[in-house]
Amino acid sequence: MVELDRIDHSIIRELQKNSRITVTELASRVGLSKTPCQVRMRRLEEQGYITGYTALVNQTKLGLSHIAFAQVTLNDTSSNALAAFNKAVKQISAVEQCHMIAGNFDYLLKVRTGDMAEYRQVLGEQISALPHVLQTSTFVVMENVKDAGI
Repeated sequence: MVELDRIDHSIIRELQKNSRITVTELASRVGLSKTPCQVRMRRLEEQGYITGYTALVNQTKLGLSHIAFAQVTLNDTSSNALAAFNKAVKQISAVEQCHMIAGNFDYLLKVRTGDMAEYRQVLGEQISALPHVLQTSTFVVMENVKDAGI
């Protein structure tokens, strides 16, 4: 892999701000002409620095304004148990993010639902039923201050 330089980092930053930017505009912002900018973008994609392009959606307008973080502790942390949990948690659409944690619990889930009642149902019927779940603890978001890494 080629080491990233200042221009590569600038391309990534600009695409994070607006992935629909034209190559011509992107090239202008990072100080390149169009063709070298396209070549760098393609290289960044091929080498896995850029893994895709997506639309940021206003979840509140879609009726999904409730965010909670659930700490999950498992009763078994063997490789098979972790693999079973990982596979199953990916099937819960309300779970927006799932991170294995080094600490007093095993996983931290970001769960997005319409309201507390819906979250309670997801927690009770889906998250608690995941393989090897021993206990959960919930933290409700009062205000989303920063999101999407921008």
